[in-house]
Amino acid sequence: MTCSYSIIRKTYSLIALTFSSFVPGAFAQTSCENLKSLSLPNVSFTSVESVPAGPFQAPQGGGRGQAAAAGFANAAGAGRGGAPALMLPAHCRVAMVLTPSSDSHIEMELWLPTSDWNSKFQAVGNGGWAGSITFPAMAQALKEGYATASNDTGHTGQDPAFGIGHTEKLVDFAYRANHEMTVQSKAIMTVFYGKASKMNYWNGCSTGGRQGLMEAQKFPADFDAVIAGAPANWQTHLHAWDMNVATTAIKNEKMFMTPGKLATLNKAVLQQCDALDGVKDGLLNDPRKCKFDPSVLLCKGVDSDACLTAEQVEGAKLVYAPAKRKNGEFIFPGKEPGSELGWTQQLNPIKAPIPLILGTFQVATYQDANWDWHNYDLDRDVAAADEKFGYVNVPYDLSAFKARGGKLLLYHGWNDTAISPENTINYYQNVLHKMGPKQDAWMRLYMVPGMNHCRGGVGTDQFNKMAVVERWREAGTAPEQIIAAHVSGNTVDMTRPLCPYPQVATYKGTGSTSDAASFTCKAP
Repeated sequence: MTCSYSIIRKTYSLIALTFSSFVPGAFAQTSCENLKSLSLPNVSFTSVESVPAGPFQAPQGGGRGQAAAAGFANAAGAGRGGAPALMLPAHCRVAMVLTPSSDSHIEMELWLPTSDWNSKFQAVGNGGWAGSITFPAMAQALKEGYATASNDTGHTGQDPAFGIGHTEKLVDFAYRANHEMTVQSKAIMTVFYGKASKMNYWNGCSTGGRQGLMEAQKFPADFDAVIAGAPANWQTHLHAWDMNVATTAIKNEKMFMTPGKLATLNKAVLQQCDALDGVKDGLLNDPRKCKFDPSVLLCKGVDSDACLTAEQVEGAKLVYAPAKRKNGEFIFPGKEPGSELGWTQQLNPIKAPIPLILGTFQVATYQDANWDWHNYDLDRDVAAADEKFGYVNVPYDLSAFKARGGKLLLYHGWNDTAISPENTINYYQNVLHKMGPKQDAWMRLYMVPGMNHCRGGVGTDQFNKMAVVERWREAGTAPEQIIAAHVSGNTVDMTRPLCPYPQVATYKGTGSTSDAASFTCKAP
């Protein structure tokens, strides 16, 4: 594989020289339209067009990414209550299909600013099982001057059934699609601009976080810095925990809770633990310090939303707890105190596990659409998933990425109910165990109190990740703290410093608790 990629890179260099030699100017450049005649290995162009500056519009002829683009047009405010659509600069839009294997069909788009390019490339990740191009993140990157790319990882839609009988497509999803996208994007950028991008960044959360970590580990030359939020880096174990909770609760429906009961549970947690960090603000700086027992809410009379039944107490304990093998070996951490309002997926009445988690076993592990989840066995099935689909998980040795000067920015919200925040702490600590204890010159983790999965929640979830990582990679300015904000409507109503783990934001004792200046980062 290394040899074949070396040959491809040499081919790209020759192509770039051939095209650039025909174009005069401050730096050699080919036109957007001329990219149609570019010949690249395993690439078929489906659309190459110049897009004028203006409000975002769903790309035409974009194949199966079309629906995602149309959805973004709505999300961007076009035609909704008079909100302005996102304004994009003029750019060259390149849509293509990548076929690195005989069973691959990876749809991707590359958007190239036609003026004011910042000479940088930003690739953006997916969520869940992917299945569509991530146009919202591409649009934001383009607006900020980056050339940008995204892909559908080789299939359509979030249903993991695409993988039955198609192992190569599962490999595309696991790691190959993003590497191929990056290699092709760099080649096209070099032809279009007459020079290579000077910096290459990955920006993703959830599955996108896993993708970024996989790039750094498996293809360390692809990116100069990686932003990886709430990464699903241990997908087989993440979904093993999910399956264990889902199958247990489905078999005992009395564990399910109404939103009112979840609110009662959350209120009790905050009453007991909110002030542990010195500020009563609805945020837990480190929920692991909250030793809350849901048994205190056991109904003493008539069942109501103000209390929990014995079965619901057990359900709450199940969600808080890690999954372990019968011999006590750790599999995956549970959810944190303070996150209870988001437990609708775990303790909401359902008849079967959702496809998102079922697919890791039914599809990727057993290749059987009729695999019966009723017989799920935690020990047996997580072992099988690791054996058959373990290549989706990210190893911990990032020494090659570090050696190239790569920077890794990890972040995770403490109120995340999709992926346990402790998983990212475990990943960070496993890298330290593998590579040594002093790695903060190139890798830092920021835990965000009150933030949900990737964004949202009662915490300060808004911060400019790209600006932080650019200063770090390009100017050598390490982020000793990151000022983040909580936005209500269009108003910033709270700011806080995010601190490099294991430090936490500590109140100085004076000043507004809504002002970051009133806090300092300290080791616990």
